[in-house]
Amino acid sequence: MSCLLSVVVFTLLGAEVWSKTVTGQFRSGAAREHGGQFISSFMFTGDNGLLVCRLEDSALAAEKESRLLLYPVLDLDSDDLSCSQRLSRAQFSILLHQDEHNLTLPRQASPTTWRALYADRYTCQVSSEIPALSDLTFTILMFNPDSAGNPLDHFSAQEAGLVSFYFLLLLAYFVSGCIYFQPLFQAVRKGGPMHTVLIVLTIVLTLHGCSAICNYIHLARYSRDGVGIPVMGSLAECWDMASQVSMLYLLLSLCLGWTLGRGRKPQSRPLQWERSPVSTAAAVGGVITQGVLLLWQQFSDSHSDHHSFHSERSLAFLLLIALRLIVTLLLASVLYQITSTERSTLRRDFYLSFTKGCFLWFLCQPVLVLASAIFDEHQREKVVTIGVVLCQSISMVILYQLFLSRSLYWEVSSLSSVSLPLTMSNHRGRY
Repeated sequence: MSCLLSVVVFTLLGAEVWSKTVTGQFRSGAAREHGGQFISSFMFTGDNGLLVCRLEDSALAAEKESRLLLYPVLDLDSDDLSCSQRLSRAQFSILLHQDEHNLTLPRQASPTTWRALYADRYTCQVSSEIPALSDLTFTILMFNPDSAGNPLDHFSAQEAGLVSFYFLLLLAYFVSGCIYFQPLFQAVRKGGPMHTVLIVLTIVLTLHGCSAICNYIHLARYSRDGVGIPVMGSLAECWDMASQVSMLYLLLSLCLGWTLGRGRKPQSRPLQWERSPVSTAAAVGGVITQGVLLLWQQFSDSHSDHHSFHSERSLAFLLLIALRLIVTLLLASVLYQITSTERSTLRRDFYLSFTKGCFLWFLCQPVLVLASAIFDEHQREKVVTIGVVLCQSISMVILYQLFLSRSLYWEVSSLSSVSLPLTMSNHRGRY
């Protein structure tokens, strides 16, 4: 919990703004140090891509001979270029001498990422001293054409469509909540052998929903001003990470508990939350490991323009993928031991359905990351982000259906129908 709290504090206080309305300062020192001060990047697509640059002190910009340079991403990959060669390779150079400058980009045959750099007369003059002049305050807006062809869309090609996806996801959550809230609430209030499982699964679903709400609020605002509400975006990541940690604890506790407690528990009470020092230690260890890796990933991605950690390519991300694969192999081994000795067909079917839910949760991200390689660059992040959210939602639906199913739960638990949640006899007796 303390690790998760650290993630929350860090992301809320240290996260970068993911905006395409960029406000900041042009600094001569930073431009000299890096051979051009990096400002932002944006993936333009189609016709009428627009970049707007506004200055607070155009006279000072003219004195410095300030320029805003635009490069396709691939043109900046070489490190062998001198400072002057690097600046001369810019495909567009805007001399900043007015309060506002507009640049309409030519038609993009395919979505292309462009990087904006700042340079001035002092950038390549390493031997000369930079005068003590004020920094230039600027605001840069980047637009793609909307459905009508007008440059009004703040989303780059990598992000287009995400706000509609989260809206539809929230609509599905709302409709499902209206239908299933009452029976689920009754099942949780009733108690029973799977009470703890339902509580933790409900917590995971709630965290998942909170993440979707925060993402939608941020992106809906972002679509209007290009800035959004960065705190909401950070909260969305925090809720999502908390759901990952909670689900890992749930599945490890269940599987290891069933296996380690299998030799001593009565056959009339299978599939209950079995606690043992070994299973608890393994579950807590897995949760702590995942929490540390998530925290590391947040630090390593703190200066990234991405607003989805599902599709990052940092070392921490690769280690998280490896952890998911290890957990999947562990669960596969545990569930194979259970199903190989289980004589009841219905119980075996229960375990197999449970396996599908587990594997879908843990394997969706590694599989989607690999599968995204066949898509164009501007589609990869969306494929991974949307795919992971949908697959994990489906996984929770499978697990809910499994543990709340009347017929299968009856056969697996071997308990009296009076103590079963969501059975027809309970509803008739109550109403």
